[in-house]
Amino acid sequence: MKKMYQITDEGKKELETELAELVGRRGAIADKIAEARDFGDLSENAEYDSAREEQGLVESRIAEIEDILLNAELIKAEKSSNVILGSKVELMSGKKTTTYSVVGPVEANPLEGKISNESPLGEALMGKKVGDSATITTQKGEITYEIVKIG
Repeated sequence: MKKMYQITDEGKKELETELAELVGRRGAIADKIAEARDFGDLSENAEYDSAREEQGLVESRIAEIEDILLNAELIKAEKSSNVILGSKVELMSGKKTTTYSVVGPVEANPLEGKISNESPLGEALMGKKVGDSATITTQKGEITYEIVKIG
């Protein structure tokens, strides 16, 4: 059974853009490899090794993105009084307010305000309502977040 990836429309567009960029780099990498071959002995050719490594990384990322897009299930942004996949949640911890979007693991990037529904905080928030609290345990101890707003 194939794994389904839950992503937002925005996340899908970001992946499609990254894929187009990576596919566009193929020609430049092939040129680097051809140029490095001209330097002679491939067994001691750092430029050749570097270009081949870059090619391997690009090709594996292309395959990964293609698999995600092929098996993507779009998250529909729905209004809900509960935290669901795709919700934008405003949280308060102490006096600090933070806003996160709850997304699938493929899109998660806490530095951009996107947390996975499978992360400890994401799991603790799922199904909660405004006014509810969610507590997670971190290395520094327990942190309690109060849900201020769900958008």
